[in-house]
Amino acid sequence: MDEAVIAVALVLVAASATAAVATRDPVRQALVLSVLGVVLAVLFTVLQAPDVGLSQLAVGSALTPLLLLLTVRKVRRRGRREGSGK
Repeated sequence: MDEAVIAVALVLVAASATAAVATRDPVRQALVLSVLGVVLAVLFTVLQAPDVGLSQLAVGSALTPLLLLLTVRKVRRRGRREGSGK
């Protein structure tokens, strides 16, 4: 039973990591990265490392995607401002 749960979690990690790499839009990439963080947190919990899972949940699924989204927003605003001649 434990091996089956670990195998499913590993397959979900591989699928979400592949989706994160294959996605071209940075906003969607950040959202898929958030999903990958949640799946990794589940994997760590299944592997009996709940402290690492909680850290991954906070950093990998919340903080990093948020910082990426804010960065993309700032870069797009700067690009529009420079493109308008101001």
